[in-house]
Amino acid sequence: MNILTANLLFSTLVFWIAARLYLLPRLHELKPRTVLLPILLLHSFRHLGLMFLAPGATYVGIPMQFAYPAAFGDLLAALLALAAIPAVAMNWKRARLLVWIFNVEGTLDLVAAIALATIYEAHAFMGPAYWIPAFWVPALMVTHYITFVILLKYWKGAT
Repeated sequence: MNILTANLLFSTLVFWIAARLYLLPRLHELKPRTVLLPILLLHSFRHLGLMFLAPGATYVGIPMQFAYPAAFGDLLAALLALAAIPAVAMNWKRARLLVWIFNVEGTLDLVAAIALATIYEAHAFMGPAYWIPAFWVPALMVTHYITFVILLKYWKGAT
């Protein structure tokens, strides 16, 4: 196991513990929009995944089989999160659908990026972009999980 994998796993554990201690026990008393709006705002920063294509943000030789799908999958997730924000904030009828689309795409993007980074050994080329999978991806994965819990268990009617 390389150090990046260890960082990703430990950071995910820390974010999971924080969610388990502070948020998950309170989900039943919070409105879905109260939890979802900060999550959607957080994911709106996923345009930062474009760093995988920026010279200087990664080392020369980063596998493009990883970099392109990771960068553009993150950009799409950011755009979907941004599209869902006004829908959730204003309680539009299509809000739940938009959140579902964002959450499925965003989750699949992270799973694909982790798999591609592993297959193509991208960890050796992360450079300054190392913080994305070491810190950012674990936070995103845990918030995707929380969003699925809300969608499946707590979002019955109005947000």
